[in-house]
Amino acid sequence: MSWVQPVRIPADVDQEDRIVGGFTARQVAILGGSAGLLYAAYMLLGEHVPLVMYGVGALPIALTGILLAVGRRDGVSLDRYVLAALRHQRSRKDLVSASESIPSDPAWIAARSVPRPAPLHLPARGVADDGLIDLGPDGVAALAEVSTVSFALRTPDEQDALVSGFGRWLNSLSGPVQILIRAAPVDLSEAINSLVDNARALSHPALTAAAHEHAAFLTGLSVRHDLLRRQVLLIVREPCAEAGGRDAASARALRRLEEAARLLAGCGLTVRPLDAPATRALLASCFDPAGPLLSTDQLATPGEVIRTGGHQ
Repeated sequence: MSWVQPVRIPADVDQEDRIVGGFTARQVAILGGSAGLLYAAYMLLGEHVPLVMYGVGALPIALTGILLAVGRRDGVSLDRYVLAALRHQRSRKDLVSASESIPSDPAWIAARSVPRPAPLHLPARGVADDGLIDLGPDGVAALAEVSTVSFALRTPDEQDALVSGFGRWLNSLSGPVQILIRAAPVDLSEAINSLVDNARALSHPALTAAAHEHAAFLTGLSVRHDLLRRQVLLIVREPCAEAGGRDAASARALRRLEEAARLLAGCGLTVRPLDAPATRALLASCFDPAGPLLSTDQLATPGEVIRTGGHQ
């Protein structure tokens, strides 16, 4: 039996390869470009400028190159961060939902000249009646909310069974899938109001006092802290092979959610597909996580005309 040298797999498989002296190709290019620029400047100005003055002028350029090469902010390399900041600075800030260019204002409108808004291009075209997200040329996506289990509290045999069940689902995948874990805000007002309303019908005064005390505790908890809950989402995407294959892609996406629900049920997980109102509410909360929680009846559909202040 031949012996194979084990290969260590890094925890971050997307990490760039280091090629020279512990630096990646991008870092080598930045440092080499900075050094080449300084060398070219020295060849042009070395005979006309004192060395001290050249060093004073070259020091900021060298420090900038080093910072761009090795600096990081929020897990992003500093050169990419600076490029993203420049793109953001040059991009239009007033964006509206429109598929085409924004027409100019009519000449008869006597208003001050303001920059016209730009169309907001989103990967999602809309939400269908069955809850699927239309991704345009990229196909469709189906969303489902998945429950959780306590892995650490299980016995070793139960943990092996959970891992095996999860592995069977991974081996059954036939297309792109994403597992998203997000922190969603929690609104305790409904639970507090329910406690207060039901406390009046309790048979014993001690139970009524305990219910009011618990309601006061929940009220203070929601005032003092920003309450969050973990939400696990399963996103299944199906591409459209051809122009008329959107219905087939939708059927495949829903069928894959059904298969996931059947296989993950063996792990004690419940997969609940999101309908159209729940999907719209989820997308709205993702676009504005700090905004107030809105019920599904407060969200207008894409083709609905807003006549009152009841919709957002």
